[in-house]
Amino acid sequence: MTDLDERIASELREQAEGEIDTGRLLRGSRALGRRRQVRRRATAGTALALVGVLGFTGAVRADLGGLAGRMPWTAATPEAAPPPMPPLADGVPGALQRPDLVGTDPQVLHLGVDTTRARYLGWSVHSSNRVESIRFSVGDGHPVLLEVSPVAKALDNTSIDGFPTQAVSGRLAFDGGVLRVAGTDGLVTSWQPFPGLYARAATLRGDVAALKRVAGLVRWDEARRCTGPVRLTTLPANAAVTSCSVDAAAFPKSLTAQLTVFREPSSTMWMKLIYGAEMGEDTGRASNRDLGGRPGFRYPDGNRLELLGLPKVRLTVDFAWPFPGYGPPGQVNFAEADAATVLAGTQVAQDLTRPQTWP
Repeated sequence: MTDLDERIASELREQAEGEIDTGRLLRGSRALGRRRQVRRRATAGTALALVGVLGFTGAVRADLGGLAGRMPWTAATPEAAPPPMPPLADGVPGALQRPDLVGTDPQVLHLGVDTTRARYLGWSVHSSNRVESIRFSVGDGHPVLLEVSPVAKALDNTSIDGFPTQAVSGRLAFDGGVLRVAGTDGLVTSWQPFPGLYARAATLRGDVAALKRVAGLVRWDEARRCTGPVRLTTLPANAAVTSCSVDAAAFPKSLTAQLTVFREPSSTMWMKLIYGAEMGEDTGRASNRDLGGRPGFRYPDGNRLELLGLPKVRLTVDFAWPFPGYGPPGQVNFAEADAATVLAGTQVAQDLTRPQTWP
């Protein structure tokens, strides 16, 4: 199950009244994704189709500085450039002091890692299912994904990126034992760092020793801001950011940041920023929208807006449910005006390779 699958299923379980056939939803979404991918490959020639949260359909130059074919697990941070890290959130208690706050604020991570022994590759907070995560490398550089939540089911009943779907569902004992995932070299361990908090760590490589060292690398008494090179300053009425995600595994050659905006009862908007050091400047699209005095482009499908004029950056907002016929009961999409409001007030760092300048 992909991150998109998991998040859509999670939103449906929380927002819908009654049971939702999530299996049907996921099958439909994957089938639609495959059909879209075939169409893109047929029309894009040798260009690379960037697939974002909902499928990034804009064609760009094939070499995006590490984006092509790269999954979060397999990308390596270049040694010459120190990777970014989420900045400290001064005055905010860590998970050790307030485990009940974990996953409640999409802008805060209530933990960190020892950067003298580990390197940040990415971080995220999803308040819809109360999960915070950090991806980092240890030892010989094998990536490890650490997820924490005050709710055991949030970890035990969800799949892990890169693992077979439902490979660990219902199998975690949270006792510190190591589970080897059948059919892969993947390992998973789960434990309770202290009362009120559950943790799950996974690696695609079968290094039991490295996985057992993860707990000792975590700093439970600090808090950090879930931030990236993009910041939203305006939101539609009654809407709020519910998730934040940054992938810096291939930094400084590429970088991805995602934000989810939600409004009761069922409207969801996805913003995605993709930076590529070798991304072409000319997108080949002329502005057909004015976004607060900034050039914008509405895609032919009518459900996506892009802010133009950002060097080496693609910044888009998908403001409609991506899989017609598979949404929750009473699904209501955001309007184009809502997406325009978000993009018009978006702040993007002038130099994405200098994290100290991020807004």
